[in-house]
Amino acid sequence: MSMKHLQVQIDDHSGFCFGVVYAIEMAEEILEEQGYLYCLGDIVHNDEEVNRLTRKGLKIIDHEHLQGLKDEKVLIRAHGEPPSTYELSIKNNLTLIDASCPVVLKLQNRIKNSFDKEDNIYIYGKHGHAEVIGLLGQTNNKAVVFQDISELDIPNLPKNITLYSQTTKSTDKFYEINQILRENGITVHTNDTICRQVSNRDKELRSFAEKFDQIIFVSGTKSSNGKVLYNVCKEKNPNTHFVSNADQIESDWFIPGNSVGICGATSTPLWLMEQVRERILTF
Repeated sequence: MSMKHLQVQIDDHSGFCFGVVYAIEMAEEILEEQGYLYCLGDIVHNDEEVNRLTRKGLKIIDHEHLQGLKDEKVLIRAHGEPPSTYELSIKNNLTLIDASCPVVLKLQNRIKNSFDKEDNIYIYGKHGHAEVIGLLGQTNNKAVVFQDISELDIPNLPKNITLYSQTTKSTDKFYEINQILRENGITVHTNDTICRQVSNRDKELRSFAEKFDQIIFVSGTKSSNGKVLYNVCKEKNPNTHFVSNADQIESDWFIPGNSVGICGATSTPLWLMEQVRERILTF
């Protein structure tokens, strides 16, 4: 029992999305069998979980390392990869364990079809993000990526564009962008490819954040979804604290009798939120 009599609850809806669960299960299965496995990029944008899997034998490599790798198994994480990665694997005799998220694969496919039809493709997403690199690859890197509408020179845009979104972007923001483009006389062919498991979490978190005196939001600093969801909580509940692990929690955030809600990003493992709860209960 905590000295401060804190009531602590973990949000049921927080934690890994199904794409991440699937990738991690595949990795763990192969690690059991062969004791090691290469993974192209961080399997999930959460250092604590990456460290747990690295201890089991997961070897995180980048594209440069991949060039020299031959006759090995390599895991493709949920974010997906551009066609060039698949071409290289054939050349280097690599076996790809493809854990690309089905929502991302479907989006890649749709972008490829648009590109084959020679559409003017615009992608709302984060520059340099793993998923976005995979999407751009479907267009021979010809599509335009923007993370804010201010990056677009609206008067000089083509009058007819096809708009896509990275799967983890905010739905509200995406529709706002559509609206602005249409008001400027542009015909927009909108493809809403935002993952509902992620965008619904936005709504669920709003109601969760309101129920507690304090909110502890647990996420890796590299997670773009984490930044978005943290701000959603902070907006609803100013007493929201961002932490990446249990050591970052401070006892003086809490007043005796406080109710505390713990939640996290789609890349936050449940075991980490449980560690955070254990830590808070010692106060």
